[in-house]
Amino acid sequence: MPDSTTSIDGYRFVDGASRRIMRAWDAREPSPHPIPWTALGKPLAEARVALISTAAIARLDDEPFDQEGERRDPWWGDPSHRVLPRETSTGEVGVYHLHIDPRPGSEDLDCLLPLRRLDELVGRGVVGSSAARHYSIMGYVLRTGTLLEETAPAIAATLVADQVDLALLIPV
Repeated sequence: MPDSTTSIDGYRFVDGASRRIMRAWDAREPSPHPIPWTALGKPLAEARVALISTAAIARLDDEPFDQEGERRDPWWGDPSHRVLPRETSTGEVGVYHLHIDPRPGSEDLDCLLPLRRLDELVGRGVVGSSAARHYSIMGYVLRTGTLLEETAPAIAATLVADQVDLALLIPV
């Protein structure tokens, strides 16, 4: 198990020139975008909460995130998403992200998608309820068109259908 001083080489599958370009890309000033903030319309103790992880988690009975596509083209990241039912547990998932160490998440799903911690908050009355469905995307998508135009709206539509009041993004 890596300790807190272990670093992950997010560029390990790219050639030297791509590595330099990608590091420069990472370091650039992000362009300003308005943050779409909406206040929670009810007390948290009455709210239904969903989790969205960027750890590329998929159930073992679902299609894994595409790592080979990224190995072939380091500028590409799988823009799709996976649905994870509330009851999903550690032994039922794989972590398919090339830029993080998958071992901690494979040993304890809660470090990447804290479903059990959310259940505890529901049990203590801090949160009203946990959504039936939670989500994972790959947190490394440099070409964001499909992610923004298809994936995010699809997730948003199911959040609305599930009457979710609050979605928490779990970045990795």
